[in-house]
Amino acid sequence: MSALTIRQLDERTHARLRGRAAKHGRSVEAEVRAILDAAVDLPEENILLALRASVAEIGGVDLSTQSRTDLPRAVDLS
Repeated sequence: MSALTIRQLDERTHARLRGRAAKHGRSVEAEVRAILDAAVDLPEENILLALRASVAEIGGVDLSTQSRTDLPRAVDLS
């Protein structure tokens, strides 16, 4: 496991990290690990934007839609 030292962290940032960690029920160190893990796990490219770009290259696609004929169902909240 690697270690990371962050120097000259603004006190306001540290305070906000403490608040965020408390909100999530973990230590500041665990919160920073979670933030970093989430940041580096982001995909290189959004899959939907990639699909849109690939379809745009061939001029797009027209999709037919069917009109809805069924009526809304009643909701039982009991």
